[in-house]
Amino acid sequence: MDIKYYQLYLEELKKKNRIQDFEQGLSDEEAKKRLEEFGLNKLESKKTPKWKMFLSQFNNMVIYVLIFAALITLILGHYSDSIIIGLVVIINSLIGYFQEASASNALERIKEMLSINATVYRDGQRKEISAEDLVPGDTVFLEAGDNVPADLRIINSDNLRIQESSLTGETNSVEKSSDVIKEDSALADQTNMAFATTAVTKGSGIGSVVATAENTEIGKISTEVSSVKKRKTPLMQVIDKLGSSVSYFIVAAAVITFFIGLLFNVYSISVLSMAVVSMVVGTIPEGLPATTSVILAKGVNDMAKNQNTIIKTLPAVETLGSVDVIATDKTGTLTKNEMTVTDIVVLDDEFQVTGIGYEPVGEIVKNDQPVEMNEKLQLFLESGYQANDTHLSNDDGEWKIVGEPTDGAFLSLYHKVFPYGKESDFESIDILPFDSDYRYIARLVKKDDQNYLFVKGSPDKLFQMAKNNDDSFDQDSWSQKVKKFSEDGKRVIGVGYKKVSNETTTITHDLINNGLNFLGLAAIIDPPREEVIEALEEIRSAGVEVKMITGDSPITASAIGEKLGLAQNINAITGPKWDRLSDSERIKAADENQVFARTTPGNKIEIIEALQKNNKVTAMTGDGVNDAPALKQADIGVAMGIKGTDVAKDSADMILTDDNFATISKAMREGRRIFDNIKKSILYLLPISFSEGLIIMYSILTKSEIPLHPTQLLWINMVSAITIQFALTFEPAEDGIMSRPPRKTGSKLMSRHDLFQVTYISILMAVISLIIDAFLRGNGVSAVISSTTMVNVLIMGKIFYLFNIRSQKPAFSRNFFSNPKAFYFVGLMLLLQVVLTYVPFMQEIFYTGSLGITEWVLAIVGGAIILLVAEFDKYICRLKLRGQFQRV
Repeated sequence: MDIKYYQLYLEELKKKNRIQDFEQGLSDEEAKKRLEEFGLNKLESKKTPKWKMFLSQFNNMVIYVLIFAALITLILGHYSDSIIIGLVVIINSLIGYFQEASASNALERIKEMLSINATVYRDGQRKEISAEDLVPGDTVFLEAGDNVPADLRIINSDNLRIQESSLTGETNSVEKSSDVIKEDSALADQTNMAFATTAVTKGSGIGSVVATAENTEIGKISTEVSSVKKRKTPLMQVIDKLGSSVSYFIVAAAVITFFIGLLFNVYSISVLSMAVVSMVVGTIPEGLPATTSVILAKGVNDMAKNQNTIIKTLPAVETLGSVDVIATDKTGTLTKNEMTVTDIVVLDDEFQVTGIGYEPVGEIVKNDQPVEMNEKLQLFLESGYQANDTHLSNDDGEWKIVGEPTDGAFLSLYHKVFPYGKESDFESIDILPFDSDYRYIARLVKKDDQNYLFVKGSPDKLFQMAKNNDDSFDQDSWSQKVKKFSEDGKRVIGVGYKKVSNETTTITHDLINNGLNFLGLAAIIDPPREEVIEALEEIRSAGVEVKMITGDSPITASAIGEKLGLAQNINAITGPKWDRLSDSERIKAADENQVFARTTPGNKIEIIEALQKNNKVTAMTGDGVNDAPALKQADIGVAMGIKGTDVAKDSADMILTDDNFATISKAMREGRRIFDNIKKSILYLLPISFSEGLIIMYSILTKSEIPLHPTQLLWINMVSAITIQFALTFEPAEDGIMSRPPRKTGSKLMSRHDLFQVTYISILMAVISLIIDAFLRGNGVSAVISSTTMVNVLIMGKIFYLFNIRSQKPAFSRNFFSNPKAFYFVGLMLLLQVVLTYVPFMQEIFYTGSLGITEWVLAIVGGAIILLVAEFDKYICRLKLRGQFQRV
């Protein structure tokens, strides 16, 4: 808690030595003063204005170059060119704007979680006020069903239990008391505190407000969420770097070409300027943002339809394919957040229980064989079922409990043997609810004119009761069994009973403690999800580490980690120990440990930051409010869609609608496929763009007439980008995509051979186009027809080159028909070329003319040459690769 508020609480404590003094509460006058000093108990959130979002999209080197080109063409009076270039700029900016504007505001969700009203003591009277008017020092009354309105120091508790799983990750409700605790206790161990937004499940209590608004634990989370600055995804880093590098190169080449043209007086300044603008427009890969966005959008759509995944921002769909580490919450993510009885010890027999979760499907077995029901086992099941005040329900196939998770585990166990809906033969007479001071629950029941007392609770309590009844009771042996289960991360509950007289109608503690027949033990755990183990194995085989970050105890977390196979040897560290580490030690600890237990929301975000400082692309999965800051800080945050809180879902980039961790593995595969296809698109796009620039540069340096107009260049780059280039969107995954390691952070998009291929294809396209242009001009063909032919030569080159770039396999292998949509897009592009070439109004806009058969044949032959050369290069590469394997 905040030290200022804590000092205020201590001052109140000095004045008030009795509960009655606290119940006097603050005066209305004092509360008003404190409200002016500390402010309202509410959270504020700030939104980025939409206009700022839109303007930020223009902060891009490629956009700067295009805007400059648009201004030059406007000054030179080429208005149609200016309009078309301007439209390209606006379209690219709108694509980025809508991606960013679609992100939800998690802070609004946190605000909605705060209580509306609070019950306080003011001027000696208990009254209900708006929770916003709470101030430090207020005395708040809590009872079952309330949401805690602020952070409170517990003053008095009567069997008070609070559910804090969304904040701490602790599955069970936490017993609260006024006892003093250790100063450095983890959040989940602060049993004398009640935190804002958590829910009271049992009992009642009184607490003194020690923190409001941003100073509460939930307020700190909201502050962390709002302060997180999302770093660019690996894909956006690569593309931005590529875009900037290409833009600088093009601008430098354009400036050099312009000054050479001036020096040798090639053209007039206006003609030279227009020529250089044509060179820039032709070389700039305008279609890159559109192509990337469409490939990502297609991936988002596929994930939503086929993989039960909602992707909130387009780049996120690729990011998961790039991750080095997945940091995951335990409760509700790796586990079901449904406590389950896994083992039973009745007298000298040990049994196992199949089935996980609250759904009563499974059976009791011994040595993998179903067991026959005997009197003691049946009595054990009845005792666990009757000594219970929780309810199990089936809501349209979804099994839920109202009450304590541990009690719910006994209800599910009972109905695995006795059908759900069947009434018990025992008639309830009285119940003694669970009390944290006594640590057991008891129910008095009747059957066949015989009264029974069933008790369930802490083993050490029941051991003493059994000892009181039978001196020969072997407490040490049973304690060893408890220890064994506890070391496996399981919670152990003892069960007992006694027959009582028919005159007994009420339960007393003396009645319970005056001898009890001990029936046995039940070992309970929040079980790992069945699908997670297989998914983790695949994820690890892809070279990706998985780390568990949880508020649970280190013993339980490590046990779950071993069952899941997080690593061969589990290393664990607790939140309090993490807090004592230096920054450099944290980076090392984040790398070496697989389990992080008893963590706070602040610890989670620190662990993510430490991994990122170690150049790890990090994914974070979670479902609670406590996961929100880390979900937002991670390179990609993944929230659970069913059991996840709204805050977690709004902070994440991706939501699993089925809460299935195994979906992450499928999403990783899809992310890698998407990156491969984006890379193919870039390697496909750049040679065509560069070849256009080379054609213009050649014409300037040789004092020739510019063969291509700026609008023709935009047609080649943009229209073809939204047709045949989209064919790469549908390319299937390459073989072995999940057996290769993640690509290294900061690695270059293109290898040496990729750069070599881009270079020679660019030159080849330019040379073929110029040769065909020279041939046509030499045979008296007009400039318009020659220019139109060159446009079609470049388009045909793109079409043929598509079949080379699609796969590492030969173009005409069995892989040729793996993407039928490629042929649809090629057909669409050919149809558009016919429209460009023969429709009159298109001829006016794009300066084209009608072609004859000869021109079309030349264009097709030129494209075929490009494919043959590229395929020969691919063949040589395969021979070299095969030779390397043989040497190995």
